[in-house]
Amino acid sequence: MLVTVWGLRLAIYLGRRNFGHEEDRRYQKIRRRNEPGFAWKSLYLVFGLQAVLAWVISLPLLGAIAGDASPLGWLDYAGAALCLVGLYFEAVGDWQLTRFKANPANAGQVMDQGLWGLTRHPNYFGDFCVWWGFGLLALAAGAWWSLIGPALCGVLLLRSPSNPARRDIGKRRPGYAEHHPAHQRLFPGPRRP
Repeated sequence: MLVTVWGLRLAIYLGRRNFGHEEDRRYQKIRRRNEPGFAWKSLYLVFGLQAVLAWVISLPLLGAIAGDASPLGWLDYAGAALCLVGLYFEAVGDWQLTRFKANPANAGQVMDQGLWGLTRHPNYFGDFCVWWGFGLLALAAGAWWSLIGPALCGVLLLRSPSNPARRDIGKRRPGYAEHHPAHQRLFPGPRRP
């Protein structure tokens, strides 16, 4: 049920946000860099890499489903609670950012209110919580080996601010340089001086 709620929320949000818009600028850039023959190159540059990452990160789902079918215990409840915290950060963070972007006075500005005032990106923290919540559910089912999935997810999320696709954000959002060092990298907390 938690996976269904997480997946439906994300699909509906992305579908509504992207409907009628051109392809994401990051994919356009990848396409331009890899022409000619991007249709074939995309099989390993985009889709193959994402498929392998999705398979590894989702190992807790396999572990939870295929693991021991014992009665629910404290680890199950802790995992479900962590998933719900993550869903809250993702849904509320998306809602806050959508409202912020809808105001023309905020064009080109950096969102630093609400959850965005606590962390650089509430969605990253939300994903971290969701996948570690799934990891706890898998651990409760005896699938300790599946924790490599949330561990990889955590490493990728911690390193994402240095992602080349995000390097131009200072040009697109002039206030980002001041905002960026003042916020926690992944985990919510007070602004750093």
